[in-house]
Amino acid sequence: TKPKYLYFCFNKTHLSPLEVILMRAIRGDDITVKSYKVESRITSRFAHTTVRSSVVNSGSKAQSIGFNVQIPKRAFITNFTMNVNGITFTGSVKEKTVARNLYAQAKARGKAAGIVRTNSQDMETFKTEVHVPPGSNIQFELHYQEMMQRKLGVYEHSLHLQPGRLVPQFQVDVYIYEPNGISFVQTTNAFGERFIGLTKMNTTKEKAHIVFKPNVEQQRKCENCTDSGVDGLFRVTYDVSRDHNAGELQVSDGHFVQFFAPSSLTPLPKNIVFVIDVSGSMWGVKMKQTVEAMQAILDDLTMDDYFSIVDFNHNVRCWSEDLVPGSSIQVEEAKSYIRGIKPNGGTNINEALMKAVQMLLKASNQRLIDPRSVSMIILVSDGDPTVGEIKLSKIQKNVKRVMKEEFSLFSLGIGFDVDYDFLERIAMENRGMAQRILANHAASEQLRSFYRQVSSPLLRQITIQFPEEAVSDVTHNRFDKFFSGSELVVAGKLRLTEETTLTSFTTASASMDLTLETETEIGELDAKLAGQQHSVTGFARQMWAYITVNQLISERSLAPTAAKKRKITQRILTLAVEHQFVTPLTALLVESEDGGERLLADSPKDPKQGCCSGQRSHRPTRTLLLLIMIISMDGSKLDQITIGNTHAPSERQVLTVRSFENDPHFIVHLPRAQMDVCFNIDSEPGHILNLVSDPGAGVVVNGQLVGAKGPRADGKTSTYFGAISMYYQPEGLEVTASTERITVRDSHRGHSFTWAATANITQDGVKISIVKESHVTVSVNDNIRVMVLLHRVWKKHPINVDYLGIYVPTDNQYSPLVDGLIGQFSVEPEVRVYNPHPGADPLKEEATMEVKGHQLSVTRGWQKDYRQDRKQGSDVYCWFVHNSGKGFIDHHYTSYIVPHSHSFLQLA
Repeated sequence: TKPKYLYFCFNKTHLSPLEVILMRAIRGDDITVKSYKVESRITSRFAHTTVRSSVVNSGSKAQSIGFNVQIPKRAFITNFTMNVNGITFTGSVKEKTVARNLYAQAKARGKAAGIVRTNSQDMETFKTEVHVPPGSNIQFELHYQEMMQRKLGVYEHSLHLQPGRLVPQFQVDVYIYEPNGISFVQTTNAFGERFIGLTKMNTTKEKAHIVFKPNVEQQRKCENCTDSGVDGLFRVTYDVSRDHNAGELQVSDGHFVQFFAPSSLTPLPKNIVFVIDVSGSMWGVKMKQTVEAMQAILDDLTMDDYFSIVDFNHNVRCWSEDLVPGSSIQVEEAKSYIRGIKPNGGTNINEALMKAVQMLLKASNQRLIDPRSVSMIILVSDGDPTVGEIKLSKIQKNVKRVMKEEFSLFSLGIGFDVDYDFLERIAMENRGMAQRILANHAASEQLRSFYRQVSSPLLRQITIQFPEEAVSDVTHNRFDKFFSGSELVVAGKLRLTEETTLTSFTTASASMDLTLETETEIGELDAKLAGQQHSVTGFARQMWAYITVNQLISERSLAPTAAKKRKITQRILTLAVEHQFVTPLTALLVESEDGGERLLADSPKDPKQGCCSGQRSHRPTRTLLLLIMIISMDGSKLDQITIGNTHAPSERQVLTVRSFENDPHFIVHLPRAQMDVCFNIDSEPGHILNLVSDPGAGVVVNGQLVGAKGPRADGKTSTYFGAISMYYQPEGLEVTASTERITVRDSHRGHSFTWAATANITQDGVKISIVKESHVTVSVNDNIRVMVLLHRVWKKHPINVDYLGIYVPTDNQYSPLVDGLIGQFSVEPEVRVYNPHPGADPLKEEATMEVKGHQLSVTRGWQKDYRQDRKQGSDVYCWFVHNSGKGFIDHHYTSYIVPHSHSFLQLA
């Protein structure tokens, strides 16, 4: 006989007797789960998960067997196959109307599909049931894909394991491959103490393999239990290695992905208005948890932050009409106010939000807040508006109309009575995001966790760009804010060109204006992936499609006209079918090999059951899936890459200081005399030498010495410049270049950049241009400029260490007060060299130098200038002054030792 199908509907309160029987059969003891295997492959933050289960009806009667899998709400199902007694059913994603038409042809014969829903915050359920005779063997296989999102500094991959039985062959494998390296990886599970130590992990620099493979005895809930204790979340968290702030650019399979997650930046000050629903529906646990969360959130504020609180029911009240600094006194007063709130009355969301925006506008117009700070509104509500303006579309328009471009709105919906789609739309439209908070005893931690995600803004107005002739179909590349611990991702397609590299340019604002540059070889990653056994095939292509589809779904929900919505819909359908994503607009059609039997996995939309994350890359509501079937049978190169001026200072028109394989070498070029004069400074490691001190211009340049790893053959230890600092006193801004990083610091905050990326930073009249693994140029008001060169040595060298060289142009516009080892030569001294004669070394001529009233014995020799030839350097023929420049410099060299990197020279 032909298979028959039964329609189940779980959207009703009472089940029929037949439904009760089938539900019990699924939980019966005469079903054997032979194997339950989960494999996740994560490549560059993109995960492909496969869940396989093999089940036998070991009873004496026909019964229903279920395959239930909870998957992350942000994941797209890409395929489902089922083999029942040798009959294979294969899934394919089709446009929903096409799939329904095909399915309707079979529905008349009794086939149907139903929908189930859960109220989980992060997971949803795919459910399949198949009714089979005794002895039947069934294999289920489900595939889904998702992009890992970085939150609070980690990526989290969650697997909900629920085999429902003790399983002879139970195994979970998670393979992670990150081309730039993995900084750490950890696992946790919710199964209890009996499962501690059962997870095995093998890691290398770029790869990790996590195995969870408990045997039958280890799976038991307790020692004598017959139930499985494996029922809950198995989590893998990790982060990647980042060696610079410019981001990670990857190219594979004709597509590219740019990851941007800078660190070593100081958070920007923030201005927050907390808008809290205190209507009657918030009474009890909701309000208690909200108050508890607010106590901790307020404690997180700093003196640089400004805040206030708006609480609303049918009325709107303010704790303070004006934003106030986050001092300890103000915070304690605000906490006391929060504790005294008693929920009652209706819900006037519109007026509350209008009041919050008004407060931010007032503070901005009165210049109370830092113009580079971040302003935001955080709305906490559990229900729809019931007082004042209650039309959601009108509230949405009102908020958009009054919000300034630099303000953001974040929405937190408590429970499932609130219209989450509305909260998500209003947040997305105003440069924020939304999240659902489960109304339970963990609500306080959920609120605090969300706040932590947005509490440390690092950058504003971020744009990530690529050469137009090199790329196409680029996803959103402009972002309003970047928060610490998160990550911005941009993807696109490569155009067919002859270029072998791709470069990205990222601009952003913080306390400074920033430009970052990163470059990658186009074929490099594909060559690496070819040797990886467990990587995700075509990860960049699928990630681009994943991001694009999610962004289009978000745009569709905000489409201003029906025509615009239809156009976006068509784009979503095309991409979803091409890349096999089950979306709100597509369906998974499951067919037998001959096409004679069909099931439909559908996902219509329910606005009350929106997904719980409101980031723009997330789509709106996607309901859960149910298939029901009753079957009767069945050492890096130092390449120069520059932003702005691509050349070093002009030929020889510089005063320079070098540190080579000895104590720091100074080479002073004297244009009028047409000669170069050199001298060393024989000082100690740790000493800070003043190079330029100009109190008139408010500029000081100092260099700190470091020692070699060991003594030379003559027993002395060579010293080098290990750090060069330039301090601009009027703005309190200091730029320090070391061999590890470049740090920019003012009186309030500091930012750090490694040598691994090209960057351009502007702050308070100071410009810093970093050229990857090469040099950094610092200029003050375009009048005074210094270039610091990075020199790397072999890491295993027994003596030498990495060091810096410094080049100072002669055309710097100092004040008459300038001094220092280099600054004193801004006015060229009168120098005469006479009586040249052969020296003790026939290759080194000797002579007498007359300078500053002194007659000095000097030796002709060669020094190296590395500005043009980074590796070999160019020879400079100079007269060398002995005894640490005595007589050539104005004072004994010890007079130029200063206590701090920002110290001006103090001469007696």
